[in-house]
Amino acid sequence: MKRREFIALLSGVATGWPLVAHAQQSAMPVIGFLSSRMASESVSVVAAFHQGLKESGYVEGQNVSIEYRWADFQDDRVPAMAADLVQRRVAVIAATGSTWRHLRRS
Repeated sequence: MKRREFIALLSGVATGWPLVAHAQQSAMPVIGFLSSRMASESVSVVAAFHQGLKESGYVEGQNVSIEYRWADFQDDRVPAMAADLVQRRVAVIAATGSTWRHLRRS
């Protein structure tokens, strides 16, 4: 590689680097929401979660994305769902819910 070609290549990389860095920083963060409950029974919990996010400056679909996982009271599903969220590299996992065993009367 000739010196001029090398300098041209280096200049191109140096010019493009800030654009790549900005694109990586502006990607919308993803929150994993994991619950042992059913979605239909968690409307108020999700509403409170959204309100808390809003108070912190985050609005779903605008500056944050949320991936929901519902175990439908099947505790054995929770580890695989958590592993899936980790594999998807979410920024954080919010875990909530109670299992039916805790709600059942003895």
